[in-house]
Amino acid sequence: MTVELGVIEGFYGPMWSWAERRKLLKTLAGHGYGFYLYAPKADPYLRRRWQEPHPAEEFAALVAFAELCNREGVRFGVGLSPFEIFNQFDENARHALAAKLKALDRIGVQELAILFDDMHSNTPSLASTQAEIMRWVKAHSDATTFSICPTYYSDDSVLDRVFGERPSDYLETLGAELDKDVRVFWTGEEVCSREISSGHLKRVGDRLGRKPVLWDNYPVNDGDRMSRHLHLRAFTGRPAANAAHLAGHAINPALQPTLTAIPALTLLESYRQGPDYQYGQAFHHAARELLGEALANQIQRDLLSLQDAGLGRLSDERKQALAHTYDAFDHPAASEIMRWLAGDYLVTDEMVQTQ
Repeated sequence: MTVELGVIEGFYGPMWSWAERRKLLKTLAGHGYGFYLYAPKADPYLRRRWQEPHPAEEFAALVAFAELCNREGVRFGVGLSPFEIFNQFDENARHALAAKLKALDRIGVQELAILFDDMHSNTPSLASTQAEIMRWVKAHSDATTFSICPTYYSDDSVLDRVFGERPSDYLETLGAELDKDVRVFWTGEEVCSREISSGHLKRVGDRLGRKPVLWDNYPVNDGDRMSRHLHLRAFTGRPAANAAHLAGHAINPALQPTLTAIPALTLLESYRQGPDYQYGQAFHHAARELLGEALANQIQRDLLSLQDAGLGRLSDERKQALAHTYDAFDHPAASEIMRWLAGDYLVTDEMVQTQ
């Protein structure tokens, strides 16, 4: 059994260029990825300044990217975070949201994701209000697929500590009051889940009254701690049997768009090979296909430094040696490693709090 795979570009930190985005899209579309949701936290016109229109140049770039997705046979979507709109969903909010939805229609959005994650709530009937907003959005959008990220999108208690204790019946109420065709994102037992089991997904699906769409926070490496590590290794802890309990599986990519394709291709192999999947071999095959044998072998030799040790535990001498090594390769992946070594991809707490 297979499951539809996609990308949700939902990380904090520096934005990709449109050229980087286009290249990753073409790579993954050529291997069977079926949807792409544009939702970078650094795009203010989808988050804290969502009521403002995108500048003309960015709007045109979004239109062009939507057209490219269509040509590649990939469903294009946008993740809109109408910041804390559930706290006051009044006439003014509806007017602003209607204007935003019309703009997204002009871009050519096929899937519209309303993202309620990472927001504070003072609304007593949070799930019911969010379901009401989704019904209103569906009635005012030309998109054909709709999805939602709940405020509480994981069992992880960190969400309760940061955003307040979740209502005990939050998922059940949300699932009961949402239209049945609305897709619901879920990250697993943790925000960044080390393992995601069929038993867990079945329990969440039973509570929601539908199969969830997995928002997989690997290989994403945003935040102060994770941005100091490259996430390159193949996927583990996502058995192919999970497909029976999922409506889709979306990866949140790493800050490095070329390198993120390596684990992305291994996820395909995990589903295709099932119990025959071997993550070490999957990494080597994907890296060799994407990077060529010499660069793939070099990265494999350096995995302990790049992924496990990270910037905080590498000496200056080791960083200089790695930079010298990868400077010899004329490849975007090698350039991303050098930029990472130079600290270009570091994500600060201030970025996370203000994006």
